[in-house]
Amino acid sequence: MAATVKVITKPARTVAEQAYVPAIASGLRLTMGRFFKNTFSSREEGEIVTLMYPEETEAYPERFRGIHRLTQRADGSPRCVACLCCSTACPAQCIHIEAGEYDEEDPRHGYERYPVTFVIDELRCIFCGYCVEACPCDAIRMDTGAHMPPSTSREHFLYDKETLLSLPGRDGSYLTANPRHEPGDATHPGVDRERGH
Repeated sequence: MAATVKVITKPARTVAEQAYVPAIASGLRLTMGRFFKNTFSSREEGEIVTLMYPEETEAYPERFRGIHRLTQRADGSPRCVACLCCSTACPAQCIHIEAGEYDEEDPRHGYERYPVTFVIDELRCIFCGYCVEACPCDAIRMDTGAHMPPSTSREHFLYDKETLLSLPGRDGSYLTANPRHEPGDATHPGVDRERGH
């Protein structure tokens, strides 16, 4: 079989086209036009969407949850009973809890515990909300509406119990939106020392 040769004719181009001068000039005109528009025009007219964070912040949508917080009882103590449901449900394993027993004089001694240590690694958290869903006491919530402040130290993103208790909800409250009937209350539905099995 004989080989065939296909001859391709060279397209006719001017010297300016072969030097790519019009294409370079067009690209420079577009780049410089955007530069001057974004530099000297107002934010509404410009095309820059970058914020000068943390000096500037963007308003978050209402469904934005934010970082965690621990809700408090009326006396300021943590609502958490250290049942470990949140740390068990956490797929990122970013919650560490050490449970403790109340003193014998405390009415909650014997059937309720409290967190001696409660730490959330906010850098490890994936903000899935499983911990909030798993909590039977509504003790942990993600309704602060705030994100973590910037820092260059990893230790600043380890939120301990005191930090989590000091964060208010979006409405400014430290309490829960789902009030719980405490042992000793007349409305308490469960088992306590006065009403056993």
